[in-house]
Amino acid sequence: MQPYFYSFSEFIAMGKHGVFVWSCWAITVGMMLVFILYSRRQRKALIKQLTIQQARQAQRTAKTQSPTDKRTD
Repeated sequence: MQPYFYSFSEFIAMGKHGVFVWSCWAITVGMMLVFILYSRRQRKALIKQLTIQQARQAQRTAKTQSPTDKRTD
């Protein structure tokens, strides 16, 4: 069994297809990183939005319950 590439430079050249192969790898890895970063930002924004929404809902609930409590006294 003989190795397909005899040196690291041959491996990088990939039989004169290295530019295509490595650019595809770079684009794929780059897009995956962009997707991961975008997803993390979206998740943080959603959590922040839900926290604000819950706080507003709690304020509304507290405001609607306090006049009802005063009427029963």
